[in-house]
Amino acid sequence: MQVEIITPDTEIFKGEAELVQLPGIDGSFEILNNHAPLISALQKGKIKVKKSGTEKFYEINGGVIEVLENKVLILAE
Repeated sequence: MQVEIITPDTEIFKGEAELVQLPGIDGSFEILNNHAPLISALQKGKIKVKKSGTEKFYEINGGVIEVLENKVLILAE
């Protein structure tokens, strides 16, 4: 799936990923390939992006996620 993590200042990550783990306002959740459409608010925490066996972490102060047709857009603070 295609993942983009964008802040008001810059684009933090753009590329393919197998899994994205996020800090939702009601708890942590994960997005995998072919996930159902989703819009959710995010709280302060770490985003984990897993790609080809490697994991990268990005610290955010909150934001919003949209999942649609194997595209994940994260607007982070």
